[in-house]
Amino acid sequence: MKFSPSTFLRSVSGLSALALLAGAGVANAQSCQEDFQKLTERRMAQIQALNNIGKAGKGKMDPNAACPAAKKLVAVESEMLGYMSKNKEWCNIPDNVVDGFKQAGAKTKTFASQACTAAAKMKQMMEQQREQAASGGGMGAPPKLPAGPL
Repeated sequence: MKFSPSTFLRSVSGLSALALLAGAGVANAQSCQEDFQKLTERRMAQIQALNNIGKAGKGKMDPNAACPAAKKLVAVESEMLGYMSKNKEWCNIPDNVVDGFKQAGAKTKTFASQACTAAAKMKQMMEQQREQAASGGGMGAPPKLPAGPL
């Protein structure tokens, strides 16, 4: 799965518009907007980190690099979802925005799981290769590493 800012901006744009919808007063609208802006900046930084990993791999994600970055993104999105759920009424967050963000978060969790599973498999295969080389198993062809998009 390739992350692109446009994919995630759809749910973030709803969050930006959400602050404008807050009609319960200027103070809470400003507070909500500031909080969302901070969370959104952290989220976008993690998405950019994943995009940079993809660019470095010429369109293919390196699971060893993608796993920790994806885990951080999952953590930020979980924090954002928690904030939205807790402050839904206070910030006048529409149900469809929360639901859309839950769906985006589920996709991120799936990607993180796939990246971390692939990274663990690569590590295991590399350890097996080292063990074979150390035990005099010969210099056979190295094991084929998992390929393809995560």
